[in-house]
Amino acid sequence: MTVIYPSPIFGPVHSRRLGVSLGINLLPADGKVCTFDCIYCECGFNADHRPKQPLPTREEVRSALEARLRDMQQNGPTPDVLTFAGNGEPTAHPCFPEIIEDTLALRDKYFPNAKVSVLSNSTFIHRPAVFEALNKIDNNILKLDTVDEEYVRVLDRPAGHYSIRKIIEGMKAFKGNCIIQTMFLKGSYKGQDMNNTSDKFVLPWLEAVKEIAPRQVMIYTIDRDTPDHDLQKATHEELDRIAERIRETGIPVSVSY
Repeated sequence: MTVIYPSPIFGPVHSRRLGVSLGINLLPADGKVCTFDCIYCECGFNADHRPKQPLPTREEVRSALEARLRDMQQNGPTPDVLTFAGNGEPTAHPCFPEIIEDTLALRDKYFPNAKVSVLSNSTFIHRPAVFEALNKIDNNILKLDTVDEEYVRVLDRPAGHYSIRKIIEGMKAFKGNCIIQTMFLKGSYKGQDMNNTSDKFVLPWLEAVKEIAPRQVMIYTIDRDTPDHDLQKATHEELDRIAERIRETGIPVSVSY
């Protein structure tokens, strides 16, 4: 079963990559809003979860976050990270930059050692206000699943015009203040082989990663149910091989199996 997250606050959950993570969902609680429609998304396909509720307001997010942080300060647990994730692309919210400012202030007040992370598909990093907001947080985690234009349209299914070259240029503008996150998987989708663990996909992607020069790369594979059931996890050995290629470039890498 895929999952739709509560809004605007959910968890905390234990993240494979980030630790004890309090989730911040800037999308409606009854559906999914995303500029991608990934075939591996744990929230399911966009068409299956059209929301009827509005986006949470800036004030609703701030109030709910402060209430939850106050409760955690009194009763635990201590969060390692406050993570913008949930039912779609968080940077799509019209008040995303202002909400980041509120979140940083609340983090400093209640849990100054916690990190603020954003999981983004990178489609709005060309917007100056979004770019500036992402530059202020601790973990600016940007998706780059592939540099193959044909493959990305089957795997991530971006809405409207999408240029991998422009995304890479946008990532480079962070001058290293970003983390690249990439999904590796196998299996098939509508009869098409989706294995992106081979050198055909890994080597061009690795060249783009070197060009972007992020401070870290996160590689992972399927962990939860996916809307398409013919997909398979990449093996430990496959992920380890890719990770070693990254380490050879001098860029730190984390692997989530």
